Amino acid sequence: MLDVTGLNAGYGETQVLYGLSVTAKPGRVLAILGRNGAGKSTTLKTIMGLLPAKAGEIRFDGRAINGAKPYDIARAGIAYVPETRDIFPSLTVRENLELAARRFPCADGGWTIARVLDLFPRLGERMDNGGMELSGGEQQMLAIARALVMNPRLLILDEPTEGLAPIIVKLIHDKLQDLRNEGLPMIIVEQNFGFATSLADDVVIVSKGQIVWTGSAQDIRADEEAQHRWLGV
Repeated sequence: MLDVTGLNAGYGETQVLYGLSVTAKPGRVLAILGRNGAGKSTTLKTIMGLLPAKAGEIRFDGRAINGAKPYDIARAGIAYVPETRDIFPSLTVRENLELAARRFPCADGGWTIARVLDLFPRLGERMDNGGMELSGGEQQMLAIARALVMNPRLLILDEPTEGLAPIIVKLIHDKLQDLRNEGLPMIIVEQNFGFATSLADDVVIVSKGQIVWTGSAQDIRADEEAQHRWLGV
């Protein structure tokens, strides 16, 4: 579904990714793991067009998206939940959702505002609250809900458990598990090893901007040497 081949990218003259190649498959969850500074978030930002690719190719459903604007990549069917969440703090929960829903009309059986409120009932209680009035967990729920009303064909999440209390981490895990069971393809960058590998079908590990390990979630859970060497688990 998404093929990234030989990707070089970075910030200004600082190169972060060196020939990185990774594939996300239809109906499956890919976890990208690695230590801080390995290049995981840079990979996602480059896929989304927020950073330019200096070399390599990014293809979504067989079509090259290198050089496309982030909004065109979103319209193509990729929704991105950044680590910073980036909800609109001056807008209410309702307005955050309506803004995305208007831009991405729902087909039959797709994600509506009513449906995401069924997934995250807490948001239904906070519809008239501003984004800045939400807790960190509520902001993460809103960021995911807003991505879903875009009716994506691929959902990308960067550190979805960052800074959240354990009870909220479990809630987010369970909701993403529901999405996985529905067959929504996802790419998840996550420091929480247990969280990531319990959701993922496929796992890659990034170190110094390169893929150093590839396999299934079951494989990495059994490979203690790779966990210690590349993740410090």
